[in-house]
Amino acid sequence: MFTLKYSSLKELPFIAGFLIKLADEYKVWLLEGEMGAGKTTLVKAVCERLGVKDTVQSPTFALVNEYLTAKGESCYHFDFYRIKDETEAMDMGIEEYFDSDSYCFVEWSAKIPHLLPAKYLKISINLDAQNGRILELSKHG
Repeated sequence: MFTLKYSSLKELPFIAGFLIKLADEYKVWLLEGEMGAGKTTLVKAVCERLGVKDTVQSPTFALVNEYLTAKGESCYHFDFYRIKDETEAMDMGIEEYFDSDSYCFVEWSAKIPHLLPAKYLKISINLDAQNGRILELSKHG
């Protein structure tokens, strides 16, 4: 496990670049944290580092948003907060997304425990006493 801390949104571009390098070939990222912890904010920063020009926002109602990087590669942002069960994720083809070798940023992955790929980067986001963030990272698979 690896831990990172940041206290200001100004630090996020650096954090995002570091995470991309640290993740290496791990393209599926699970972002864990309470509502308002900063999951979508982190995805936005990572997408900006990947050269995404589109507005990055939470796909709470759409379940998935697709963005194109500066290299023309797709990256997908999932939010499973509102799904009732794993069937909804299966029906949208979640396994094909995970197998696509594109970045897949997944919020609320605890809703799809049996559908997760064998290989992923888990990022747990917690608030510290000064309203900063503590990121705990672990590679699986």
